[in-house]
Amino acid sequence: MEPFFSNFDIAQLSLYLFWAFFIGLVIYLQRENMREGYPLENEQSNTAHNQGMYPVPTPKTFKLMHGRGEVSVPNNVGETRKLKLEIKNVANGSPLFPSGDPMDDGLGAAAWTERRDVPELDGHGKPKIRPMSSLKGFEVSAGRDPRGMDVVSADKVVVGEVIDMWIDVPEQLVRYLEIELKDKSKRLLPMPLSKINSKSVDVHSLYGKHFKKVPSIKKPKEVTMLEEEKVSAYYTGGKLYASYDRLVSPV
Repeated sequence: MEPFFSNFDIAQLSLYLFWAFFIGLVIYLQRENMREGYPLENEQSNTAHNQGMYPVPTPKTFKLMHGRGEVSVPNNVGETRKLKLEIKNVANGSPLFPSGDPMDDGLGAAAWTERRDVPELDGHGKPKIRPMSSLKGFEVSAGRDPRGMDVVSADKVVVGEVIDMWIDVPEQLVRYLEIELKDKSKRLLPMPLSKINSKSVDVHSLYGKHFKKVPSIKKPKEVTMLEEEKVSAYYTGGKLYASYDRLVSPV
C-alpha cells in the first residue's frame, strides 16, 4: 500500500497556499484602509458610482481613550457642509470655483477638515495646548519674548498686541500667539506664520482687514481640534486669497 502523499507535491501545495494567503492579506488590508473617507463621493458630494474593486468593510467600533466614548467606522457620514462651489466645466476632473469668499468659506488653500470639536489630549487626559499664563514652570529661555509687542499685518497695519503664548505642553514648544485686537477681542496666531522682530510681530499672510474675521475660540483657556483647523486654514488661505495680486503672482 502506497503512502497517501506518494504522488503529491507538498512543496507546490505550500506555494499555492502562500499565494492564497498573500492575496487574502492584500484584500484584507485594502478593505481596512477604506474605513475612513469611504464610500467615495464625487465633486458634488454625492456618492460616486465607481467605489473601486473592493467592497467597503463592515463597521467596526473603537473605544476612545479618556472616556470620550466610541466611534464606528465606516459610518457613511460624508461632507456635511454645503460648500460654496460652482461648476464651470462639465468635464470630469475639472476644478470647482468658489462662488463666495474662499477664506470665509474654508475652500481651496483655506480648506479645513471637520475634526472633532474637542481639545487634543496628552497621555494624562489633559488638553495638550494651553495658554502659558495658566501654566507653572514655563518661561521664555531663548529668543525674544513677544508678549507686549504690536502685531503688524502685511499692509503694515498695527492690528493688536500679543498678550499670551499657547504652549504644546508635552512637546514644550509654542504653538500659537494670542492677540488682543483693537476692539479688545482675542484671536490665535499660529506660531509658524508669525515673524518676531525686535519691536513687533509681523504677519505676512493677512492684511489688517482680515484679522476680525479670523475664527475665534469658544473657551478662553482651551482650543479644540476643529478650532485649530479653522484658525490655521484662515491664515494659510491668506497666502493665496488675501488679495487679487497673490492669485496672479507668486507670494
